[in-house]
Amino acid sequence: MTLVAHGLGATPGEARIPASGLPGTRVVVTLPSHGEAPDAPPGYWDYGRIAADLATVSADHAIGVSLGAGALVRLLSLEPDRFQRVALLLPAVLDQPRPAFTLQQLSDLTVGPPAYVAERRAALTRLAGAAEQLPGQVAVTDASVLASASIPVLVIGAVGDPLHPEDVAKATAAAFPQSDLWLIDSPSPMITHRAEVRHRLVDFFAG
Repeated sequence: MTLVAHGLGATPGEARIPASGLPGTRVVVTLPSHGEAPDAPPGYWDYGRIAADLATVSADHAIGVSLGAGALVRLLSLEPDRFQRVALLLPAVLDQPRPAFTLQQLSDLTVGPPAYVAERRAALTRLAGAAEQLPGQVAVTDASVLASASIPVLVIGAVGDPLHPEDVAKATAAAFPQSDLWLIDSPSPMITHRAEVRHRLVDFFAG
């Protein structure tokens, strides 16, 4: 079973992309204020609280994208042997706070087919609380705690994405003793390199 935790503002279709082609059961979690899920309660947007929600899913493998990657890092800091393998796509934060962002900035940076752009921009309108609460937070206060997670970890980062700096991907990979870092020369690899990302994930989880 593979747990998939999406990024902030992901549309339902976008959230399912990392699960495509993986064998076995795939559980794509829908966070509050996304898709058909109810709006998030006040104060929800905390990496610890999101990690606790993900911990309710029993899975062998896990994939996290952006916000989901940060929540999985937090979960691994608490339960380093929780999963057999983990993939972290486009990590946005590790042990240093991310800069403040606005929903307008997220909207302006959205690229892709017109239908997807419109759907994502509509999804962002429900996330004012996240834009207020997440800046200043970190996935872990001390990245050295992740050294106890001896499982294989694949980190996929982007080059030129201001919301997911490649330095964060590098630092995240360096924090895990058994990691593999793949930096894709694109600011939006989930769109421009979707097939390559899918194949890499399939191969990684096949061991």
